[in-house]
Amino acid sequence: MKKHGLMIDMDGVIYAGEELIHGSDTFVQRLLDQKIPFTFLSNNSSRSRAEAVQKLEELGIKGVSEDHIYTSAMATATFLKDEFPGCSAYVLGEGGLLKSLEHAGIRLVDKKPDFVILGEGHEFDLKMVHQGVDMILDGARFIATNRDPTPRKPGWNNLGIAATAAMIEEGCGRDAFVIGKPSPVMMRLASVYLGLKPEETIMIGDTMETDIIGGLYMGFKTILVLSGIADKKEVNRYAYKAGLVVDSVDQIRFPLSWW
Repeated sequence: MKKHGLMIDMDGVIYAGEELIHGSDTFVQRLLDQKIPFTFLSNNSSRSRAEAVQKLEELGIKGVSEDHIYTSAMATATFLKDEFPGCSAYVLGEGGLLKSLEHAGIRLVDKKPDFVILGEGHEFDLKMVHQGVDMILDGARFIATNRDPTPRKPGWNNLGIAATAAMIEEGCGRDAFVIGKPSPVMMRLASVYLGLKPEETIMIGDTMETDIIGGLYMGFKTILVLSGIADKKEVNRYAYKAGLVVDSVDQIRFPLSWW
C-alpha cells in the first residue's frame, strides 16, 4: 500500500459542539489500529493542543496525543518563526495562540509591534481592538489566524473572528493576511508537519469553503462529510467538488479506491 495520511477537521466531523458525532470514535480507533498517519487540523487558535486532546477524551475518543493536533495558532507561529524570526507581536487572542507564539520565540509586546495578530478570544475588548488598529496605521503588519464566520445563532457570546477582522480592516484600511484554512500556508505547513507530500494527503472536512477548497488548492484528495455545516442539497452548486461525499466519517472504509 502506498504511503498516505489524513488531515481531519474536528468540529462538524468528529463532534458537533459538545456532542460526539456517531461513529467518529470507532473511525479514529480504526486509524490508530491500522497505524494510518493523521492529524486533526483545527482553525481554532485559542485552544491548546492539550485542551483539544482533553475534549476528545471527554467525548470518548481515546489514544489521541498532542502530536495528532495541528492548529492555526501553530501554523501562525511557524510562519513567523520561518519568515520573520525574532519579530514582535501584539496579540488579540488567548490560550493556544499565546503559547504557540511564545514557544516559537515571538516577542509579545504592548507597544510598537512588528505584527498585530488576531485570533479567537473572549478576553480582549474594544479598547484593544482600537489599539490594534492604531498599531497597524503606525506600520505594523496584520495577521488573522483564520477567518471563520460567526455561527449567527441567538445567544452566541463570541462576535467571531471574521467579524472582528472586518472591523479592524475597515478601521485601518489594510486586509489581514490569513494563515488558517483554506489558506495554502496552513495546509502546506500541516503537510510538512505530518511528513507527507500533497499527493499522499487526504483532507476530511465538513465545509466546502474551507476544508475542501483548501485541499484542492494543495492537490490533496478530499472527503466531504455531511455531519456538519455542508448542506447535501447545496453541494452540487459549487464549481468544484470533493473526491468523496459521505454522511459521516463512520462510512469511510480503508483502503479507499485511490489507495
